[in-house]
Amino acid sequence: MNTMTINGQQVQYEQETNVLEVIRRAGIDLPTFCYHSELSVYGACRMCMVDVDKRGALASCHTPPEPGMVIKTNTPELRHMRKISLELLLANHDRECTACSRSGSCKLQELAQRFGIQQIRFGQRDKRTPLDHSSPSIVRDPNKCILCGDCVRMCEEVQGIGVLDFAHRGSKITVSPAFNKQLGDVECVNCGQCAAICPTCALIVKCQTEQAWRAIHDPKTTVVVQIAPAIRVAMGEEFNLPPGQSTLGQIAAALRLMGVDYVFDTSFTADLTVLEETHELVDRLEQQGPLPHFTSCCPAWVKFVEQYYPEFLPNLSSCRSPQQMFGSLAKYRFSQDLGLSPDNMFVISIMPCTAKKFEAQRDEFQPGGRPDVDLVLTTQELAKMIREDGMDFANLEPSSLDMPFGFVTGAGVIFGASGGVSEAVLRHAFMELTGKPPQAQDLAVVRSTEGQRVTDVQLGDTVLRLAVAHGLAEARDLLEKIKAGEEQIDVLEVMACPGGCVGGAGQPISQQRAQAVAKRTSALHREDKALQLHQSAQNPMVKDVYQRWLEKPGSDAAHALLHTHYGSRRRIAGSAMEMGYAPQAPVDVQVCVGTSCYLKGSMQVLKALTDQVSQAGLTDNVRLRGAFCCQQCASGPMVIVGDDVVAGVSPQDIPDLMHRIRQQMDVPASR
Repeated sequence: MNTMTINGQQVQYEQETNVLEVIRRAGIDLPTFCYHSELSVYGACRMCMVDVDKRGALASCHTPPEPGMVIKTNTPELRHMRKISLELLLANHDRECTACSRSGSCKLQELAQRFGIQQIRFGQRDKRTPLDHSSPSIVRDPNKCILCGDCVRMCEEVQGIGVLDFAHRGSKITVSPAFNKQLGDVECVNCGQCAAICPTCALIVKCQTEQAWRAIHDPKTTVVVQIAPAIRVAMGEEFNLPPGQSTLGQIAAALRLMGVDYVFDTSFTADLTVLEETHELVDRLEQQGPLPHFTSCCPAWVKFVEQYYPEFLPNLSSCRSPQQMFGSLAKYRFSQDLGLSPDNMFVISIMPCTAKKFEAQRDEFQPGGRPDVDLVLTTQELAKMIREDGMDFANLEPSSLDMPFGFVTGAGVIFGASGGVSEAVLRHAFMELTGKPPQAQDLAVVRSTEGQRVTDVQLGDTVLRLAVAHGLAEARDLLEKIKAGEEQIDVLEVMACPGGCVGGAGQPISQQRAQAVAKRTSALHREDKALQLHQSAQNPMVKDVYQRWLEKPGSDAAHALLHTHYGSRRRIAGSAMEMGYAPQAPVDVQVCVGTSCYLKGSMQVLKALTDQVSQAGLTDNVRLRGAFCCQQCASGPMVIVGDDVVAGVSPQDIPDLMHRIRQQMDVPASR
């Protein structure tokens, strides 16, 4: 081991990559805004400055450890620097703390109190920027952004999307989506991880608790609530209970005290998903395709495929997510049992995930304009309602769930953790293919804390090549390997959030996020072990639902209620991007610069075409624009010349495009 001196104490270090990690290992809570171990080092907030002997003040997150270093973390100069940094951040920050949803869990607020900031010597920002409510999942408040860059790096590095970035320079610098558009108009997948990592309140979960209260207080409405498996092991954190403590009974009790009519478990429809998806997988294996088989439980992952890899859409399972299966069954079958019209039933989902808000609003899940799931609330929102109601949550007497959707197996419960969907499906597939139940240790290989895992699983005489990924950047890496022929995979499970649903953006905010996610995951696996049944096919209530409503897995009745389809999705909404040529020109030329075409080189096509039009002296005759989506992503780059759509264009095809332009202008080629 190597040794350095920190505040007069000898501290040993091993594999730490920077001084900040060594200091924290020594038990010193050095403050930061922009440092996260899973992201690249940014070093913008300057809160982690330390005094290094003979070197002066350095940012500890940027400084690699060296043997013999002598470091001080709390000199008068450092304290003064931190206070100045905090004052400057607060001067540019909307300080309406009493009306802020992050009040009490805001890192800026916490550090201002910790360092005794009682007066801001600098003026407040002179101009307020409008809030962005366009996303179905996230609200963006630029007035509270402190430019830490956490959201930018999370979206780019962990999710591989990059819808947020820095714009402008100097005092005008901001964080915003491309072309200064709103979040709802760009290729955001609604995962909400930007909000989960934002230290202030510049990005937050869209709060919809008032809609829930209106439904609950309406005497003509029957309110049915489903609770996702990841909620039970995280809700307690909102009320100072340790991460991983299961509070499903208290959640059910709280909902009943609010006035909810029925409380169910989404793990039930996770059991249904297992049976439907296993049937689909076995059929694909027998028919030899389309493979790999992609899970479709995560709506952010589904939208990611629709946007970036539409050629893989046939690989997505047609199974709805457990949330949407539940909504369909509740509205169109359970309501009949109660003698209710679907219009008089209000289905609320309690989810760890902000993308579920987007999923519930998809056209595919609103037959006749009536949504299968009326409202999605996150763990944070339900906790807010419990506090509003004045309940002592930690001391509530637990309550049981209602039947038939309240009886679950361990297979449904582990859906909340990365690898859980695959493990649950493999348990059933093993039984289907071999006629005997699997040993638990044989399938635990799909569990992983790593971003991706690829492994072989033996199911009798069949060997499946299975991949599990969490984080969309990891998913992108696997898809590129599949496209290049570097990986031959039979089944791919993807969850957008780190650790799976347990790490969803709607879960309680935690300063030790990685540790909290790990404890929630372990708790779900413990609950799986504690339950009597571990295979979805053993659930007697599931059997009853098939007998009464669905016939069998894969039947027409099951497909009508439990399956769906997906399609290629436009990348960036809005008008085309003008390139400066004559707007009233006789020939209109559009080059698609949406994400898929952009990745295939459309910007090079646009530049080459711009140069050729200029050199040919046709700038007054051609209206050249960058279009944002031609909705033919698999065939890009796409160029539209007048009414002609040209697919698969490269810079080498510019002469042909110029010929088409001249034909539409009726201009001789000699010009």
